[in-house]
Amino acid sequence: MRLHTTIHTARLGATEFKVIRPARPPAHAVLFDDPWYLNGWFDQEAAHLTAGLWALAATSPRSLVHLPIRANAKDAPDAATGAQRPLDLVLLHHSLQFAPSRWKELRSRLGRGRPRTVDLPVPDPGPDAEPAASDRHHRENRDRFHQEIHSETLFMTGSTRTFLEAAAVFASLAREGPGQAFNHGGRHYCRSVYVDPADRDLHIEYREEWP
Repeated sequence: MRLHTTIHTARLGATEFKVIRPARPPAHAVLFDDPWYLNGWFDQEAAHLTAGLWALAATSPRSLVHLPIRANAKDAPDAATGAQRPLDLVLLHHSLQFAPSRWKELRSRLGRGRPRTVDLPVPDPGPDAEPAASDRHHRENRDRFHQEIHSETLFMTGSTRTFLEAAAVFASLAREGPGQAFNHGGRHYCRSVYVDPADRDLHIEYREEWP
């Protein structure tokens, strides 16, 4: 798949960081900080783009991948009206060791960026794309996401493997969601990205109709 992105760089002290954003953030994508889950709503285009960003994070361990979508909350489907605060999303490889508490400072220093087109393999939304919750939460499985929320932004910190797994989950949402909505009278189609047992899973839902 081909992603059109912008590359931003900024320095914090002696260290320069690279931030990758989609050239055109999706209009029909929202993420909310709810009491029990982190909930997201995506249409097909947004889910497809977001799948690409997770795949990009898997191949870009020295970069932060930023999806700025919290401004979309005002246009969210009715199902989201009871949700709490809207969030942006940052995907962060654990090897970068960036402290999410410094995100607000880094974000304020980012300029317009420069355009870059990236070609990536299409994430595989096969039957094993979403590991069973029991597998993801097994105490011996240390290859899993950790999450933090800072400055209205959800940070998902993980490994190459976990980013690829999440990319396949979003690809499945993009591929299967429209058919499920059509064949089941609009009944929602959802998937989950599992995280560390101490955190909340990321629950994502396909939404075809937006205001």
